[in-house]
Amino acid sequence: MTTIIQEVLAKSGPPISLKQHIDECLRVYESLRKAFGRLPINDADRFWRLLRLGIIFHDLGKSHSEFQKMLSGKRADWYHQRHELFSVPFIDQLDLPEEDKLLLKLIVAGHHKDFNLLFNFIQHSYKNGEDLFSFSEDGKLDWVEETEKLNTDFVHSLLHDYGISLIQNPLTPPFEKINEYSRKPVNTSCVNFQELLLAAGALKQCDHSASAGIFKVNILEEKHFNFLYDTKWSLYFHQKKASETNGNIVLIAPTGSGKTEASLMWLHRQIKENGQGRTFYILPFTASINAMFERLDDKMHGNNEIVGVVHGKLAEYIESRFEKEEYSVKNEILKRELKESYRALVPPLKVATPFQLLKSIFGLKGFEKGIFEMSGGYFIFDEIHAYDPEVTAQIKVLIEFAIRFLNVNVCLMTATLPTFLKNEFAGAIGTFTEISADTTLYQSFIRHRIKVAEGLLTDHIADFQKRLANGDKVLVVCNTVKQAQTIYNNLEASRKVLLHGAFNGVDRNTKEKELKSEEVKLLVGTQAIEVSLDIDYDVIFTEPAPLDALLQRFGRVNRHRVNGEYRPPCDCIVFSERNEVDKYIYKNEEIIARTLDALREMESHNSGVVAEIDLQKYIDQVYPDWSVKDREDFNRVYTHLNADVMENLAPFIYDSHREEEFEKQFDGVKVLPSKLINEYRELLEANKFIKAESLKVSISKQRFASLITKEGIHRDVTAFQLLLKDVIKEQPYYIIDRKYDVELGLQLDTEEKSSVVMIF
Repeated sequence: MTTIIQEVLAKSGPPISLKQHIDECLRVYESLRKAFGRLPINDADRFWRLLRLGIIFHDLGKSHSEFQKMLSGKRADWYHQRHELFSVPFIDQLDLPEEDKLLLKLIVAGHHKDFNLLFNFIQHSYKNGEDLFSFSEDGKLDWVEETEKLNTDFVHSLLHDYGISLIQNPLTPPFEKINEYSRKPVNTSCVNFQELLLAAGALKQCDHSASAGIFKVNILEEKHFNFLYDTKWSLYFHQKKASETNGNIVLIAPTGSGKTEASLMWLHRQIKENGQGRTFYILPFTASINAMFERLDDKMHGNNEIVGVVHGKLAEYIESRFEKEEYSVKNEILKRELKESYRALVPPLKVATPFQLLKSIFGLKGFEKGIFEMSGGYFIFDEIHAYDPEVTAQIKVLIEFAIRFLNVNVCLMTATLPTFLKNEFAGAIGTFTEISADTTLYQSFIRHRIKVAEGLLTDHIADFQKRLANGDKVLVVCNTVKQAQTIYNNLEASRKVLLHGAFNGVDRNTKEKELKSEEVKLLVGTQAIEVSLDIDYDVIFTEPAPLDALLQRFGRVNRHRVNGEYRPPCDCIVFSERNEVDKYIYKNEEIIARTLDALREMESHNSGVVAEIDLQKYIDQVYPDWSVKDREDFNRVYTHLNADVMENLAPFIYDSHREEEFEKQFDGVKVLPSKLINEYRELLEANKFIKAESLKVSISKQRFASLITKEGIHRDVTAFQLLLKDVIKEQPYYIIDRKYDVELGLQLDTEEKSSVVMIF
């Protein structure tokens, strides 16, 4: 008589069988095998074989009868147990070496919760005859009784479908192994720690991607690089050299000389020589990331599947790409899919901030997926000079870890890199090839005429207006938002744009798009324009700043060639006097003084026309070494983080202090301008959460603390219904009673209260 084996569910709403979920995870697994050919492991076949077993076994505990009742919406005595604890014992019934079984048991047990939480749960939930735990056993569950509720007939039948047979052994509780690992994770015996970390990340990636309905992981193919070689101009020396070099490189070439293309030619060579790996194109600022993503996505014809973007403001950026679409379920689903695909493994090339990678070495929740994704990959750091000493130290730890343990190849590139900083990174990379643009190119890049003007920038508004009247496209760069707003209000132009950090996401993205128009004759901004915005102006007027920042600002002038040639040198005018508030922006007065000395020296030669081949000399004059304080900050962060990574980073073990340490470096609190309250509430009620969040503006923690003390900021809560569920949700947020408009942004000196009645 044939036994009818009841189907077991893996998920509800909609119901998905366990077999279907495993098969979908295995689809992701097959795709991963093709995309990760460079994993730092000795026996790749064994690794992928064990990962396949981990996928098949990871949810077997869901066959527990009470868990199945719960998924079916029936009354169940599940008692919040963990299904993964019931999955582990089946691994003991495999005919495998103990080391392999231990790795499998650990990755299956840890695929949802960290081991400290699991062990806590075990202590409070189960009886233990061996007196492993000191808690009273009153009211605790009996392990043997609970395992009898597992549908073992189904499990054996399911495993048979995958060609797996089990040895009949008792289903032993995994409590002791979890306890042992929790106490000494890094020194766990009988398991290769590197393999454990990668297998943990790979299993989680398969599980999460399949659950999100994402089954295919794309790879970079020859066709994606075709645009690099389809040009009417011959390759520069540094581009050709990069295309021929296998291994790590440091690339130094002038702004606008095709460094991005050179780095992708280098990437093309790495993939041909070494195999597939995920690529991260790393930039310091959100605005430059958005611009680079759109540029690469267009060139590589990616259709959002080849190039991805990851940064802290991802959600509002994705919203801006759909802003002209009418609301519909289809569009909302598309946006969710786009967001998930960027955060999952689908695109083989991601444009990101370094913090998206640093999260993993800080050991934040889910970091195992990040470590796996980086493994065997390629890092391209653009504008590597642009970070403060503390972040530079973190990046050095990341590079050292990635090269030593993850088989990562690195390309560092910049137009301006102080020699001492290059040496710092050289120590992290180890073996590398240095590639510089040739002398001929540097001599042809004569685009700027340096002028140091006496006095304050605000004293020369008439000069800016005169240039505009003469038909020049004018760029004015201030060091503070307030100053930029004042200058903008005092200048007239047929079409002008203000760009700074006190706009919300919606307006910021609108302005970045507007800057692509040739009709914009005046741009007034702050440090926000230093990033890789592809804009081209005829003259720049700027307040004093460190030399590397000024060179980035100058890079927005005389940027584009016409018929292969640049225009005659354009004026880059730097004012020598600083506003009092500037000293809070650029605190190292010695660097500003050395910068002005270097600029005056440039001005004294050849009427201020500067050849870019000479810039390295001036950079080293301004930055001969770290300042005493910067060196202390760098050493403190490097020593602490490096020790923490080497001694404490372990899969399935999370530390809330690490998360706090990671988050405290971000000096920003998001607040909602009072005039946008009604729009914000309407978006929440329509369940347009991403668009609602993009109405907020980021202010510094110091400013937030000051205003909330003076009652310039207050907390509000809005209640709304989730449209897809019969649930009322409450959303807390902070309102700032200061003026905001789309042209000027947040104006911190002008009070503007809302007439809306507050609900607390």
